[in-house]
Amino acid sequence: MDPLEDVLSLLDTRSHLSTSLTAGGDWCVRFSPPSGVKFNSVRRGGCLLDVEGEPGPLVLAEGDCFLLTRRRGFTLRSGFGVEPVDASPVFAAAENGVARTGEGEDVLLVGGRFSFGSRARELLLDNLPPVIHVPAGSGQAETVRWALDAIDRELRQRGMGATLVAQHLAVVMLVHVLRLYLAGRSSTATGWLAGLGDPTVAAALASIHAEPARAWTVAELARRASVSRSTLAARFKAAVGRGPLEYLRAWRIELAAKRLLQGGEPVAAIAHAVGYGSESALSTAFKRVTGVSPRDYRKQGHR
Repeated sequence: MDPLEDVLSLLDTRSHLSTSLTAGGDWCVRFSPPSGVKFNSVRRGGCLLDVEGEPGPLVLAEGDCFLLTRRRGFTLRSGFGVEPVDASPVFAAAENGVARTGEGEDVLLVGGRFSFGSRARELLLDNLPPVIHVPAGSGQAETVRWALDAIDRELRQRGMGATLVAQHLAVVMLVHVLRLYLAGRSSTATGWLAGLGDPTVAAALASIHAEPARAWTVAELARRASVSRSTLAARFKAAVGRGPLEYLRAWRIELAAKRLLQGGEPVAAIAHAVGYGSESALSTAFKRVTGVSPRDYRKQGHR
């Protein structure tokens, strides 16, 4: 199993495409903190990006894209010394899916956001930097450009099911952006994402995700990774921030939480499915992690 695919699936990752923005001349648009993860792609021209709390500005060229993983306000602008306007009235006045600001059409941005389930912050987003920038000039960014070109084509041609196709393509783009981030900046990643950048740790993570209900030992995981038990324990802790079995227990709780919200499956059945010998064993572990019992978690909905 692929841990990245597992987490994105567990979090019900969905994309929501927004109105495009075209701009020209001197312009500056200020955006409120977005919900979820915001993304934008510069399809034509270039501009500057300022994000609250981050050094800037970030220069965006044609073909670049970026992800904002925190709820922070941001500003897109043509240059310095331009008074910002609020994004809300600009986008409220959009026509045919395109908002306009400034004079002319020098710049075109296509974007949207990704929404996730309630555990996204801890499982995924806290492991990422506030801003991920994918420059168009990077050879590795070819697959991201392909997805963005396909999204742009779907939105322009408006064939049957175009919006649905574009939304799925946006999730494809997200996966490629995360791959590029891990390949190029794995030393700055934290948590299980950092583990994916270490082949030894990645092998242990893949084993855990393939059989989460198995009674794994560190020795068995080390054999899967072709290293000694002590080597795996040290490298896993250094990369992920917790030991292999601690990670296994945490992942089981995530799987149990998902199943609790999916329907009326008995808690005892969920416990056995994720590797706990009894309902009481799951309840004790679940409450330690989430602060509530499995039954209360289900009642409260936690979404």
